[in-house]
Amino acid sequence: MGSPSSLLLLTSAFVLLSVSSASSIPIPKLFTQCLEENSQNPIPFSTTFFTPQNNASFTSVLESTAQNLRYLLPSMTKPEFIFTPLEDSHVQAAVLCAKKLKIHMRVRSGGHDYEGLSFVSLIEKPFMIIDLAKLRAIQVDIAHNTAWVEVGATLGEVYYRISEKSPVHAYPAGVCPSVGVGGHITGGGYGSLHRKYGLAADNVINARIVDANGKILDREAMGEGLFWAIRGGGGGSFGIILSWQIKLVQVPPIVTVFTLTKTLEQDANKILHKWQQVAPNIDEDLFFMVQMRAVNSSTPGKRTVQTSYIGRYLGRANRLLRLMAEKFPELGLSKKDCLETSWIKSVPYIYGFPNTTSPEILIQRTISDKVYMKNKVDYMRQVIPESALNSMWKRFMQDDEPMMVWVPYGGMMTRISESTLPYPHRKGVLFKSQYIARWYDGEKSMKKHMNWVRRFYDFMAPYASRFPREAYVNYRDLDLGMNQFNGTSFLRSSTWGFKYFKDNFIRLVKVKSEVDPSNLFRHEQSIPPLPLESFKD
Repeated sequence: MGSPSSLLLLTSAFVLLSVSSASSIPIPKLFTQCLEENSQNPIPFSTTFFTPQNNASFTSVLESTAQNLRYLLPSMTKPEFIFTPLEDSHVQAAVLCAKKLKIHMRVRSGGHDYEGLSFVSLIEKPFMIIDLAKLRAIQVDIAHNTAWVEVGATLGEVYYRISEKSPVHAYPAGVCPSVGVGGHITGGGYGSLHRKYGLAADNVINARIVDANGKILDREAMGEGLFWAIRGGGGGSFGIILSWQIKLVQVPPIVTVFTLTKTLEQDANKILHKWQQVAPNIDEDLFFMVQMRAVNSSTPGKRTVQTSYIGRYLGRANRLLRLMAEKFPELGLSKKDCLETSWIKSVPYIYGFPNTTSPEILIQRTISDKVYMKNKVDYMRQVIPESALNSMWKRFMQDDEPMMVWVPYGGMMTRISESTLPYPHRKGVLFKSQYIARWYDGEKSMKKHMNWVRRFYDFMAPYASRFPREAYVNYRDLDLGMNQFNGTSFLRSSTWGFKYFKDNFIRLVKVKSEVDPSNLFRHEQSIPPLPLESFKD
């Protein structure tokens, strides 16, 4: 028998040889081997696993649902591979393998993340994408007013499948049909029914999630703390949602939609000033937002601002007209502006499609225009004075194609406590204001447009919420701060955490520390874990 020292040398050599051999195997190959070992059912890798080197479909899969072209520029880091699971057990295996092999994960359901965090990593590489687009089953149970929805489904698919079962049932979620259900609900999810029924997350009654240990948990198994956190605490911090059980709501068989446009030359300032006072306080059956753009005026060589009032009323046109004549005569809504239609036909209309558009367009997964963009958002708790609007327009029209959208709050949103879910922007919010820079020539003019939207955001500060200046986690904004390469920190993440979640941020950190203390699920603005001792009294 050799000496202890010789045995130690042999053992060390064996370990070094093993590590060297493993490291010589490409990461994608290691991962597929691990998936085969950990998945309950076989995985057809030729149609679910994509690498830049070995699969011609890699680029098309990467770009398939990514909405912000800014994050598809050649300068952006690309994933080592993309895995598109076909069933829950594949997701479990992917989590276990990512943890075992220490491969950083990004998880995508719909690809609408404004800062691309579901398919790009700015702080950590190599990384992979788990793309959940193929997990899109929807089971509607009208008898119990519920539905189970897999997270790869889009909002449009959800609306359409509900309408196949009933013309008088709906789900209160977003306006854009191609948004993925998974990410939408994790951030709260406002839409055209939130004044009547609350957020998408307010109407979730169960969920299934893969946790940091690769276990599938439902509401009972995960506990109320984690169930609270995933409904509004933002995606990518607590686990991978597989499906939501949602509560359906009632809508009338006939609704009324309208679009009315006013320019600065048509008293737009006066009407917009009044809208701020009316829209959050009017009958909660009425939702009407304002979209603002710079357009060419009737005077050659000059531009003006076009304000479009786009609304839906849960009832007939005659009732709507009486309501508007009483509460908002300045808008001048008339019967010719109104269209009575079904709930499901109103969905594409509210998004911006012509009123002749068939609801079947809702089951097309890629119906949104892809552009280069930078967005910022405010929650307004005070009316912007009419006297300030001209100064606002002056700065607004400094960009080529500026856009601003005001979405009214009030109604049910005022009756739900800030702490009921992580989403805190409730009572006292008059409207949400979104500022959008859009361009089409990539990096050529990117700096100019990004600088414009940042300057405009700075200009709006006196009229926005304060302490904190609130922001919406589903409209992530990396200008608010980022985690660094060496991980998350409470101090750094609090700079955006309190803006997104207000005091709920503390509770989110506590839940994160309990369910994912090793910080497996992380990204540029993920919730940080802290030692649990930090929360002891």
